[in-house]
Amino acid sequence: MYHFTAKSQNVKTGPIPTTVTSAATCPEACPLKAKGCYAQGGPLAIHWRAVTSGKRGGSLQALCDNIAALPDGTLWRHNVAGDLPGEGDAIDKASMLALIEANTGKRGFTYTHKPPHLGDNAAIIAQSNAEGFTINLSANTLAHADQLAALNIGPVVVVQDAVEGTRADTVTPGGRKVATCPATYRDDVTCATCGLCASTTRKVIVGFPAHGAAKRAAANIAKGA
Repeated sequence: MYHFTAKSQNVKTGPIPTTVTSAATCPEACPLKAKGCYAQGGPLAIHWRAVTSGKRGGSLQALCDNIAALPDGTLWRHNVAGDLPGEGDAIDKASMLALIEANTGKRGFTYTHKPPHLGDNAAIIAQSNAEGFTINLSANTLAHADQLAALNIGPVVVVQDAVEGTRADTVTPGGRKVATCPATYRDDVTCATCGLCASTTRKVIVGFPAHGAAKRAAANIAKGA
């Protein structure tokens, strides 16, 4: 199931279109799935459970129709909660291609913990980024960020063991720059005004300090604990 919101009320996201996808798409490869995912707490968790159970949302085709109807150039975020189409670790190619086509002319962006080494995952991610639907590879640690960046199939983000609300720019063990998401420490910045995560060609890795009800667990993952 997929839920489409035409104008988000989230203060960090800003007033852009957003989506939520069933938790069945979340991969076993994501260590945050067991504990540490920000989407498992608060009002978002209630909404996400309703989408996962089928009480809210609709089909992929309905979602694609909503996306295709957006004005050209619209910045929108796919999956405030959930992952790319396909249950578990695998990406459903046909469904992903439908999303890529619907996004034509738009500035969609999202994040994935689906493992690139599995099946066609890497090729699908690379194609999506090449065709303008930005898929950020989600890293668990700075060393993992280096591994994902070396694949050269898309931009990378990483969870940071840092105090929420502070800027914690750093570098990876491989010397790659990590810039903390400005919306996490500045009240005058949102996804709507930033758009960094929608860039398919950026080299800087975007860092997100562990946050949410289970931020301690997420911080431990970032430390490799």
